[in-house]
Amino acid sequence: MTSLLRFIAVVSLVLAAAINSTASVFVIPVETEIDLSAFHHFKKALGEAHENDSRLIIVKLNTFGGALDAADSIRTAIMREPLPTVAFVDVNAASAGALIALACDSVYMAPGSSMGSATVVNGAGEPMPEKYQSYMSTMMRATAEHHGKVLENDTLVWRRNPEIAASMVNPEISVSLTSEQAVACGYADGVAAGIPDILKSLDMADAGVQYYKSTLGDDILGFLSNAAVRAVLIMLILGGIYMEMHTPGLGFAAAVSVVAAILYFLPMLISGGMPGWALLAFIAGVILIVLEIFVIPGFGVCGISGIIAILASIIGAMVNSDSVTGVDFGAVRNALIIVGVGSAMALASILFLTSKYGPKFVRKHSELMTELKNSDGFVGVDMGPAKYIGQIATTVTEMRPAGKIEVGSHVFDAVSTGAFILAHRRVKIKKYENAQLYVEENEE
Repeated sequence: MTSLLRFIAVVSLVLAAAINSTASVFVIPVETEIDLSAFHHFKKALGEAHENDSRLIIVKLNTFGGALDAADSIRTAIMREPLPTVAFVDVNAASAGALIALACDSVYMAPGSSMGSATVVNGAGEPMPEKYQSYMSTMMRATAEHHGKVLENDTLVWRRNPEIAASMVNPEISVSLTSEQAVACGYADGVAAGIPDILKSLDMADAGVQYYKSTLGDDILGFLSNAAVRAVLIMLILGGIYMEMHTPGLGFAAAVSVVAAILYFLPMLISGGMPGWALLAFIAGVILIVLEIFVIPGFGVCGISGIIAILASIIGAMVNSDSVTGVDFGAVRNALIIVGVGSAMALASILFLTSKYGPKFVRKHSELMTELKNSDGFVGVDMGPAKYIGQIATTVTEMRPAGKIEVGSHVFDAVSTGAFILAHRRVKIKKYENAQLYVEENEE
C-alpha cells in the first residue's frame, strides 16, 4: 500500500510539473503596420492559442497603426474571444494600435511607452475628412463602453472613460497617454517592464509562455491579403479575361487570369472567411464567359452577366465572416475601393498593351490590334458604293449579266440580279455585296 501511495505521489508530481511547463500563455506580437496581412496572422494566432489550450492571450503591441478595416476586424476578434486578453504596449500603440489595445480585457504598458492619437490620416499623414474621424471616434467610444461600468464610491462609472477614447480621434487634440497617465485614468491596469512582470501581477509567474511565429506559408498568404496586392490581382483577372475574349483561342491571357484568380481567392479559402456564394458566383461567371467565347458569337448577355458575376464574387470574397455582425458597410466600401482601383489599373493596362506603345507580342496576337496588310494577302474593300443602294442608275453597257452603270458622274461595275439588260436603260441599285453593286431593271 505504501509503495502504491509513493507511486501515485510521484505520478502526481510529474503531472503537476508537466502542467506547469505547458505554454498556458500565448503571446501574439503586433509589431508591424496593421493591414489585412496583420489580420490574417492574428486570426491564425488565435487558432493556435486554442489548439494549445492556452489560458491567457497577450497582445504585444508596437505599432503606429494602419488600415482601419483590418484594425476593426482584429478588434472584433478580440471582443469575441472567450479567453482573457491582455494588451502589452511595449513601445507604442497609436491610432489603430490604440483601438486594439482598448479592445483587450486588460492593458499593461512598458515604462516610457504611449497609447492614443487615433486620428484617421491619409497616406500623406494629413487628417481625413470629418466623416472618417466620426466613424473612428464612434468605434473608439463603443470599444471603451464594451468593458462596462464598475462601482466606485457607491457610484457606477465607466471602467474606461468613453470620452477619453473619443478625444484620441479629435485632430485638434489628438490625445496620447503615457504609461503613468494611462494608469491614472484607468486605461492601463499597470506598468510592466516585460511579459514576466505582467504574469507576476496576474499570479501566473510559473506559467509557460509561447509566442506566435509565422511560417513562410503564413507570410505568403498574408502578403496576398494585402490591399495593394489584391488590387494588382484584380487587374490581372479582369485584364486577362478582356484580352482573352479578343484573342483567338486560349493562351497567355487566360493563364494569367486563372493564376491571378487562384492567388486572389487562396487566402480567403484557407482562412474560411470567404462566403460560399462568392465562389459559386465566380465559377458561374467563368462558365458564362467561356460560353460567350466558344459558343455564342459576338459579345452579349452571357459575357456581360459573366463579368458582373465575377465582380460580385471578388467584392463578396473580401467581406469576410469575421466582420461585425450583419452587413459591414465599411468592409463593403473598402472592397469597392480595391475593386475600383484594380479595374482602373486593368483598363489602363489594356489601353497601353493594345496601343502602338505596347509590347509587339501582345499586339501581334490581339485581334483588336491586328493590322491586315495588302502585302500579307489581305485586300481592303471599299464600302463607299454602298451609299447608292436604292438609287436609280443608267446602264452604260449591256448587262450580260455583268456590265457598267452610271450614277451621277460616277461609273461602276455592276451585275444584274435578273434577266439581261440592254444599254441606256434605267436600273435600280438593290444591294452591295463582295465589293459589287447588284441592280435590276427599273419598270417605273
